[in-house]
Amino acid sequence: MEILLVDGMSRDRTREIIRTYIEKRSFLKLVDNPQKTAPYAMNTGIKNAIGDIIVRLDVHAEYPEDYFTRLVDNLGKLEGAENVGGVCVTLPGGHSVTAIAIAECLSNPFGMGNSYFRIGTDKVKRVDTVPFGCFRRSLFDRIGLYDTDMTRNQDDELNGRINKSGGKIYLLPDVRIKYYARDTVPKVRNMFYQYGLYKPLVNKKVGTPVTIRQFAPVVFLSGLMFGFLLSILFPVFWPFYFGTICLYAVIGFAEGCKSAKKTGRMALASLMPYVFLNIHLSYGYGYLKGIYYVLFHRRFDVKVSR
Repeated sequence: MEILLVDGMSRDRTREIIRTYIEKRSFLKLVDNPQKTAPYAMNTGIKNAIGDIIVRLDVHAEYPEDYFTRLVDNLGKLEGAENVGGVCVTLPGGHSVTAIAIAECLSNPFGMGNSYFRIGTDKVKRVDTVPFGCFRRSLFDRIGLYDTDMTRNQDDELNGRINKSGGKIYLLPDVRIKYYARDTVPKVRNMFYQYGLYKPLVNKKVGTPVTIRQFAPVVFLSGLMFGFLLSILFPVFWPFYFGTICLYAVIGFAEGCKSAKKTGRMALASLMPYVFLNIHLSYGYGYLKGIYYVLFHRRFDVKVSR
């Protein structure tokens, strides 16, 4: 086994700390990623790797002790498996009630739809994507490396190619990864804006939409905009428009109440609808802008937030 630590030219003590471990463990290796984005990091790691199986681990997360064993074992025994991964247990990125609300929203079906690696599942399930992933090295020889145009959503694009080539992606429900979410609403808003922005580019490259749930936020945002205009022109639509907004607020409040009861933080009842709204509107806005970028061949050069 070898562990490649691919670093985007960190300016803190990351590289210094890594070198102290390398001195004691020969299977560790520090690899530079001057381009500083995830697809370049993965491609650099894959090119430098000598093993037959590639396991990706991202930061901001903690992995179970049997992580490698479970993934490699299931990659070998599940029918047609080309990528396997675990469930993200989303934890607050801080101690504030806002951070807790964000973590709850990122684990909630109302916020995330049927993204099973976020909301969980009770059985091994074939899915459209998993976090991080475990692959055979030969997969990349067959379908190519990560697409370096995909500053965001590079895993969606790769998994889209896996599915398109006939491969299968499996989610393991009892492999649970602790993932630490962003701790403020502006950070989450920027993250989901970028997810939405790059999604049309994923669809263009794969040749087909990789999921159905991706359309929900853009439909919601478009409905808010055009519904408002339609209601101004034809006042008869006001009750329907207002009713839709109220229904959204009621669902968000109800989900917030469930989390408030579970955690004992009553403020979640009012905070979670606000976080849901920020997630959906920022993703929807990013998606519409991404469509514009794709249609008019604009360059996707947005700086990734951390």
